[in-house]
Amino acid sequence: MKEGQYNRYTGSKTAATKKSVVLIADDDNTSRRILSHFVQKMGYVPIVAEDGEECIRCLTEQAPNVILLDINMPKKDGFEVMLHMKAHNIVTTVIMITASHDIPHAVKCIKLGAFEYLTKPLSIDRLEIVMRNALAESSLQSQVQLLQKELKSQNLFRKIIGSSPAIKNTMEQVIQVMETDLNVLIIGESGSGKELFAEAIHYGSKRKKGPFVSVNCAAISNNLADSLLFGHVKGSFTGANTDHTGFFEQADNGTIFLDEIGDMDSDVQAKVLRALQEIKKIRRVGEKSEKSVNFRVISATNRDFSQAIKNNLFREDLYYRLEEFPLYIPPLRERPEDIPLLILHFLDEFSSANNLESLQLAPDALDSIEGYQWPGNIRELKNAVQRAAVTRKGNLIETLRSALIPGSAGSPLADKTLSDKSVEQLKAANNISWSIEEHERDAIIKAYKASLGNLTKTARMLGIGRATLYRKIDKFGLEYLKTG
Repeated sequence: MKEGQYNRYTGSKTAATKKSVVLIADDDNTSRRILSHFVQKMGYVPIVAEDGEECIRCLTEQAPNVILLDINMPKKDGFEVMLHMKAHNIVTTVIMITASHDIPHAVKCIKLGAFEYLTKPLSIDRLEIVMRNALAESSLQSQVQLLQKELKSQNLFRKIIGSSPAIKNTMEQVIQVMETDLNVLIIGESGSGKELFAEAIHYGSKRKKGPFVSVNCAAISNNLADSLLFGHVKGSFTGANTDHTGFFEQADNGTIFLDEIGDMDSDVQAKVLRALQEIKKIRRVGEKSEKSVNFRVISATNRDFSQAIKNNLFREDLYYRLEEFPLYIPPLRERPEDIPLLILHFLDEFSSANNLESLQLAPDALDSIEGYQWPGNIRELKNAVQRAAVTRKGNLIETLRSALIPGSAGSPLADKTLSDKSVEQLKAANNISWSIEEHERDAIIKAYKASLGNLTKTARMLGIGRATLYRKIDKFGLEYLKTG
């Protein structure tokens, strides 16, 4: 590159609303220095890389708006950098630069997605025009990506009703993990919607065109586990009249959802662990050879794994295989602002399913369930709404209180039958519970400090699993511990 080629630059700066970052990847020090100088005078922020590998690191760490990418570089050339970007879905506008006027090179650059192809020695006037257009393209791409992300989010979560901070936080975590291939352990109470979130993760991932296989782990007995999970061939045992494809093989190129994994028989746990340890290889009953299967595991539980592991009811080694990313689903009592939205949704659903006119909820109907803890979560709320809809008079539902099951856990109806002595006992129990929670919170903070901020060591020190620790951190308002 010749410095004399840049003397035509007029010195005018390109107007920009904010400083755009331009990555200059070139193995020639003089070229990097000169390009940095003029990029800065154009009003942008230059960063440099002297080879392909350093360029890829900068792409990951700096997220530039535009790359001025030399084709001929050591370690990885410009073509290899672009192939890496394509493989890892890195969307950044690329301007290819080379000393060669080779037309096949230019064609290859455009096919790989380059915005423009420039040859050395560069004309600064030409470079400025191309840079301005490239940044406009980059801005447009960013807007399109943002809109696509919003549309994707609306589509993925269309079955999940709610706008509370608690449920939005869970949705954000789903968006973060869905595009990875990490195994996800969903933790939540019965009726909180764990399978809906499992489906959202699958259909938002690169496996969305593959199958989503849901398995009720509690229903798998030890004597049928091998056949159900891994399949069998005809004649492998009495009654095996045809070949059978197991759940793991059915989930090839897709996702297997192991629901209520905490209730899985201990012998069956060992068989699942073996399939995961063998780099996703399975062997049908009656076959001698193994078969590689490409699946992702999402599992769900309403159990406390720390106690299950301590009591030898669940394998710790399997737990850590499943819990590569823990996802906590808040119970309904932690997202009360979502209850009106859910009620209206279930009323519309009921009206549509039964060909009824739109049912209305009286303004004070929500007051009748204030303070109810919803132990059955969303499933219980849906049942209550349906019962209230069936027993309504006209199209107006005046109360939901009568639709609750009297005497059920958390029911306000049970409070009316308490004696003064029972009320005092209940208050005392609540005080004890609060005291225990305070001690538990303090113990987490002390263990965190003693382990120097390592959450895995913190969990071990407390004798609980990482998923349980994360849940308690959220419960006690200690989210700052997650960020160190």
